[in-house]
Amino acid sequence: MNQPAATVDKKKRNIGEIYDSKKTGEKMVYMSVPDYTSAKWAEAAGVDVAVAGDSLAMIAHGHPNTIPATMDMMVMHTAAIRRGAPNTFVLGCMPYQSYHTVEIALKNATRFMQEGGSDAVKPQGGKSQAHILKAMVSSGIPTASHIGLTPHTVAMFGGFRIQGRTADTAMKILEDAFAIQDAGCFMLEFEAVPAKIAAVISKQLDIPTIGIGAGVGTDGQILLCHDLLGVFSDFKPKFTKRYANLTEVAVKGIQEYIADVKGGTFPDDDHSYSVDDKEYEKFMTMVEKRKHI
Repeated sequence: MNQPAATVDKKKRNIGEIYDSKKTGEKMVYMSVPDYTSAKWAEAAGVDVAVAGDSLAMIAHGHPNTIPATMDMMVMHTAAIRRGAPNTFVLGCMPYQSYHTVEIALKNATRFMQEGGSDAVKPQGGKSQAHILKAMVSSGIPTASHIGLTPHTVAMFGGFRIQGRTADTAMKILEDAFAIQDAGCFMLEFEAVPAKIAAVISKQLDIPTIGIGAGVGTDGQILLCHDLLGVFSDFKPKFTKRYANLTEVAVKGIQEYIADVKGGTFPDDDHSYSVDDKEYEKFMTMVEKRKHI
């Protein structure tokens, strides 16, 4: 039987190490975490990069997609993630319409860094967003980007659809990737791109690529913590591998708690506080006297 690994004592990764992983061949492990507790799990396990993803609008707030995520929401969660993983590189994902002009992008990226404590930020988009990405980098903000299936523009795709299945659309992704690299970004993420396409594009770039639903040919991988641990159960994307089923464990535990309470077996003496016998007797005497007042 496999025993769980001990908590990893690790040094926080930096931009240089992440960028150089392309040359060294080290596969970087990213995990999207929505809160303090999952950030602690990520750090204890040794995840390279904890991502404050706007998917938390769905995971933590119950929205059907990421569009309702706001800057206030993201900054609050990012700060909690920073506290939970002080020795882990934190990447803050910029929410919908928080980077549609240079001025707005710089203002909101600064909030991620100053208020949220993130080490870098990640908007979405390639060629069309290159001028914004370049302005962010030029302002000293470590910046990554996200292409392929971009959740912020999912309505324009007609839903969550795989991108790059035709030669023309694959070439668009390649051009987006080079635009991101030319803008000075230190990393890019592919989402829902055919594995062969992502692998070819990755090999042509100098910056590392991270994949989610993009095959093994990228330079690293990202999954949502609550997906891979089976916490979020509304649906399971094809690209998610379940490494645990915490919802099943949680529901079973709650059912046992309900049974114990209804059966009168919880709390028992081991889970209750005691009082000195003499003080208890004195208290009961005082109670009896009060009855007769």
